[in-house]
Amino acid sequence: MAGLSEPNEQNRYCVEHINLLIDSYRHYIGKDLVDPALDRVEAAKNLFYAPFVLVSHDTAADPIFNYANKTALALFEMTWPEFTVLPSRQSAEPPNREERAALLSAVSSQGYIENYSGVRISKSGKRFMIQQVTVWNLRDRQGQYQGQAAVYSTWQYL
Repeated sequence: MAGLSEPNEQNRYCVEHINLLIDSYRHYIGKDLVDPALDRVEAAKNLFYAPFVLVSHDTAADPIFNYANKTALALFEMTWPEFTVLPSRQSAEPPNREERAALLSAVSSQGYIENYSGVRISKSGKRFMIQQVTVWNLRDRQGQYQGQAAVYSTWQYL
């Protein structure tokens, strides 16, 4: 999904990519990421403006973030163009990257992980602990791996 434009009215808040996140979340977690009564455009808009963090990265050997909602952009102190070229490993400081890599490997083999906690860093160097994180694989309707996503609503500055 490289090349997504920042979600807005014109691109329907990246509804196709959000569908991937919603459907994969339901598949792996067995719950709804957003109210299923919403049409997909409204769901995408609600998730972009949600008060929790929602991010995803692609399938590159060194995965690049390809989606962040407004809360994630604010927490990481980045614009959409900055965030969507960032290798996702760089969201953690070097000493924490090995732990993060182990998490993503576990997600790859198990499909998802719940209740993860870890330290992340913003563009300006602010460190924060993310807690109660759910990370899941993204699979399209043909079952092809499309990356991973994470959602969390709890973080604390260190």
